[in-house]
Amino acid sequence: MVEVFKTNITKQKKAEQIIEKLQQKFSGYKINFDLEDCDNILRVENTTGQIDYEVLVQIISDDGFYIEPLKDELSMTTQNKSEI
Repeated sequence: MVEVFKTNITKQKKAEQIIEKLQQKFSGYKINFDLEDCDNILRVENTTGQIDYEVLVQIISDDGFYIEPLKDELSMTTQNKSEI
């Protein structure tokens, strides 16, 4: 499963610190930031199952940062077409 989040993390050093914290808690997750994207994207992948969304959000929020899941626009477009 892959989840993509919008954040307000803009500094590479802070992104690296967040990744380190998340990796300590979720050693099996693949985690990276795209700070060049206007939404400062955090991408999290768990190849063995679901992502522990609540704990992940709590870790980032506890550091004083904003995090919000990005909606999957492709599936929304597909869903809208099927409703027509």
